[in-house]
Amino acid sequence: MLTSKQRARLRSLSNDMDTIMQVGKDGVNENMIKTVSDALEARELIKMRALENSGMTAREAAEELAEAVGADVVSVVGTRFVLYRRSEKNPKIELA
Repeated sequence: MLTSKQRARLRSLSNDMDTIMQVGKDGVNENMIKTVSDALEARELIKMRALENSGMTAREAAEELAEAVGADVVSVVGTRFVLYRRSEKNPKIELA
């Protein structure tokens, strides 16, 4: 669980990040969960987007993915959301 200070730091780091993945009409499936887990291990912080045809809101998609991969939801704004999970092998982001 992140503190509000840690969440604010991660939000500031994610401001100039590009969206790397989208939740589409297939929703959250096993393949997406594997891909998101791999991306979190490599980057620790990722920005995603829930498309209109996904049938779920960005909040729903973020919470479902976060639970599936053991990550924290940093923020949800509009259709975009940010997930964070500390890398087990190569941590890059230091949180106080």
